[in-house]
Amino acid sequence: MVGPTALDVPPTMTVKIFSAGVAACVADAITFPLDTVKVRLQIQGERQTSRAIRYKGVLGTITTLAKTEGPVKLYSGLPAGLQRQISFASLRIGLYDTVQEFFSTGKETTPSLGSKISAGLTTGGVAVFIGQPTEVVKVRLQAQSHLHGLKPRYTGTYNAYRVIATTEGLIGLWKDDLPCHFVSALIAGFCTTVLCSPVDVVKTRFINSPPGQYTSVPNCAMTMFTKEGPLAFFKGFVPSFLRFGSWNVIMFVCFEQLKRELMKSGRTVDCAT
Repeated sequence: MVGPTALDVPPTMTVKIFSAGVAACVADAITFPLDTVKVRLQIQGERQTSRAIRYKGVLGTITTLAKTEGPVKLYSGLPAGLQRQISFASLRIGLYDTVQEFFSTGKETTPSLGSKISAGLTTGGVAVFIGQPTEVVKVRLQAQSHLHGLKPRYTGTYNAYRVIATTEGLIGLWKDDLPCHFVSALIAGFCTTVLCSPVDVVKTRFINSPPGQYTSVPNCAMTMFTKEGPLAFFKGFVPSFLRFGSWNVIMFVCFEQLKRELMKSGRTVDCAT
């Protein structure tokens, strides 16, 4: 009798979490420059000065950043980005099936819409809460520039964690745009980048703002609207769309391959013993 293949044996929760985390890190490393471009375009116009560098389009922003601050700047904040994927994607994706089974009733042959939504809300909420500090640090590092004699707020990833925690308190690592993140994650699952873009821009502006600049997320949105107009909510749309699509393709391809190989290797060990 031929034993079950790797495809016949469902992956364990550990395999799912590990595979999701590694696959997300691979996808993040490849698409990270697009995320940096998105952040720079989203914060452009927040402080209008005569010496401010203007970014135009995806390729124009990449070229300008590489020429004025060096190609390495496109990957500023990458360590925090990878930390975010390890904590965020591994939990959100790796735990989804297990949590979905928890919400499903014993009579269900296929998962109901209610159990899927409940699982998505639970894993998404947990992952956002745990991964939020890494998102704050990532955006801050991507946004800061050393041009025009300005002293960067942070010298590196761990310095950013320390400075934010000491100057803004631990709550500074969970800026109160958590609902904005959460809503953004839900909308992204059902709608297009067009609908997600305003939320994402406000999130970036609010995370990057020094203490006291905005009193709340709605205040940040209203300030953008009154000073820059409605089009400000769609800054960085193209790189956001490109990164969202390419990130998901790379991530899920790697995720499925890793699960398959890990289950195959585990099955080989079981057979050998």
